[in-house]
Amino acid sequence: MVDTAIMVFVFIFGSLVGSFLNVCIYRMPRNESIVWPGSHCPHCNKPIPWYLNIPLVSYILLVGRCRYCKKPISVRYFIVELLTALAFIAVVRRYGIGYEALMYAVLFCGLIIATFIDIAYRIIPDEISLGGIAAGFLFNAGRGFLNSSGAYDLGPAVDSFLGIIVGGGIIFLMGFVFDLVYFRLLKRPPIQGETESMGGGDVKLLAMIGAFAGWKAAVLTFFIAPFLGIMVGIVNMIVKKDHLIPYGPFLSLAACISIFWAERILDFVFLAHYYR
Repeated sequence: MVDTAIMVFVFIFGSLVGSFLNVCIYRMPRNESIVWPGSHCPHCNKPIPWYLNIPLVSYILLVGRCRYCKKPISVRYFIVELLTALAFIAVVRRYGIGYEALMYAVLFCGLIIATFIDIAYRIIPDEISLGGIAAGFLFNAGRGFLNSSGAYDLGPAVDSFLGIIVGGGIIFLMGFVFDLVYFRLLKRPPIQGETESMGGGDVKLLAMIGAFAGWKAAVLTFFIAPFLGIMVGIVNMIVKKDHLIPYGPFLSLAACISIFWAERILDFVFLAHYYR
């Protein structure tokens, strides 16, 4: 009963955080303040009172439309609130209520913002990636005080620092080598005006993931993301005839897979190699 009550609270709290993430997703690409003014309809700019701004519930009761101008509100608002609530549930189930849960909840909030902005605008704001790198390192530096021996453990901070270097470095190197071969050696023309295959936002995003989750998770994320991206890329190329896809969402999803199932994946890979 207590566990259920805690999870209900976590779900509600996560949906409230998701409501704020929606503000960030809408306003950050527009260079608007995420604090002022208060919530308002993106169509008629009418202020939204608190009783019409209850996460998940209001969207359902209003059938996805503004109460005043009756214009549709993007389903993204509902998805982000639900996704954030479920992410918080998953983190608490894995790590319990504590420091690590808070750390990974912050990471997932950053990944959700980065994902939806990248889908819509194909950019990842530096406020998320660079701010996330600093936050991830500070969180892990703080973990050094939480060991049972009483002495400061430098391990988490070192792992975070290596995660930043390795995470950002491997994806930058991959993009650099591809661009060198594709554009310079093969002298292929840029696709739709693009002069580089891997944007700087993706480099900083994987560095952020490494800052929170360490270098091993960053490497695993790097190898999982292309498998997720290639399936969507093929469909996108067939349906929309578009060769370009935002890569941030696949890095974010791969990071979630790495954080929750890294041990199982590595065990499977090494056992498969051993019995081959």
